[in-house]
Amino acid sequence: MKAFITGGAGFIGSTIADRLLQLTENEVTVLDNFCSGQMSFIEHNLNNKRFKLMKGDLLDLPSLKEAIKGHDFVFHFAANPDISKAMTETDLDLRLGILTTYNLLESMRINGIQKIVYSSGSGVYGDIGLTQAPETFGPTLPTSMYGASKLGSEAIISAFCNMFDMQSWIFRFANVVGARQTHGVGFDFIRKLKGNPKKLDILGDGKQSKSYVHVNDVIDAILFTVKNCNEMLNIFNVATDDSITVKEIADIVVSEMNLKNVKYEFSGGRKGWKGDIPVVRFSLTKIHNLGWRSKLSSKEAVLKSIREMLKKESKSVA
Repeated sequence: MKAFITGGAGFIGSTIADRLLQLTENEVTVLDNFCSGQMSFIEHNLNNKRFKLMKGDLLDLPSLKEAIKGHDFVFHFAANPDISKAMTETDLDLRLGILTTYNLLESMRINGIQKIVYSSGSGVYGDIGLTQAPETFGPTLPTSMYGASKLGSEAIISAFCNMFDMQSWIFRFANVVGARQTHGVGFDFIRKLKGNPKKLDILGDGKQSKSYVHVNDVIDAILFTVKNCNEMLNIFNVATDDSITVKEIADIVVSEMNLKNVKYEFSGGRKGWKGDIPVVRFSLTKIHNLGWRSKLSSKEAVLKSIREMLKKESKSVA
């Protein structure tokens, strides 16, 4: 495989780059503009002859058409990582989500590249409470610009697949956690408690309840599904079988940081911010029937990720 990974210096993108490079027959090109990606995630691969780093922007269509030449498989992980930023910059997800996806697909079409993996998310389903959403759920009514951009990108991918004989694997992930995450509730709690170990500000009421899946399970799901599902358009939910609350995550972070008597202060309300979905439930029947299940539960995934992030921080301080 000659893989082209957008957002390949980011959390999930850099992790799948590592996994692909573990197999000696693969070549990997990472494209990233480093607005949120980090060189530290990929620098260990820079001397690998099968690895290539390209600094570039998916909004630059002429350059993208050239950069993607010679590849046969695309992994599209580039996106706006800050969901709440759309409150003040309403076109952000349109540009960094939908337009970049179109540019990528058009570059693939021109260069005869037919296969793409796309990182979508639960935001496409909207706020449907405790309903376990299957991949065929509808109507899909996102509550954030981020969710809308993911749904719009899925639609464009579907159109390109049907019109130009492409093949896609679209994954609607739960909250992905791991050592390299650069945002998310556990990451934020660590930062806040580093600043003030006596008090923790928590958005919402702390009862928000979602699935958290470790990035290693996510990569397993992607590679397993690509190998075992060969339809033109393959859409899968990827999550754990359970969920965990924000308050429970706070308790884990406090415990792992060996803190005592931390005062929790909740901002109140069901949602942490405008566009937040307080309760998310997935139907996993489709991917379970294919033969994949997460190795870690939500609690285990969160605990592992918190320990990984704290270990990483302690090393950087040392």
